[in-house]
Amino acid sequence: MNTDIRVVFVSIPREEAKTFARKLVEERLAACVNIIPKMESYYWWDGKVLEDSESLLMIKTTAARFDDLQQYIVDRHPYDLPEIVALPITEGLEGYLKWVAEETR
Repeated sequence: MNTDIRVVFVSIPREEAKTFARKLVEERLAACVNIIPKMESYYWWDGKVLEDSESLLMIKTTAARFDDLQQYIVDRHPYDLPEIVALPITEGLEGYLKWVAEETR
């Protein structure tokens, strides 16, 4: 089964995860957003290694909505350079994939 469904990963400060996730669904940019509430991130920024406590958003959307989703995140995310990584879904439960497509129209 070939689909146009995407899973998009976005890291975000823990205190902002619920509000951000809800807005993505309300705006129909995502059919569903799961929050992995606690992760520790280590990364290079401004020439040094930093450590942050974050949440991870697992966003289910369509390829057709990805550009709008990405722009929404860039415009509202608290980081200067937010992590936005999209993976194509190549297989899945047909009914679920159809639901994602319907809820993001």
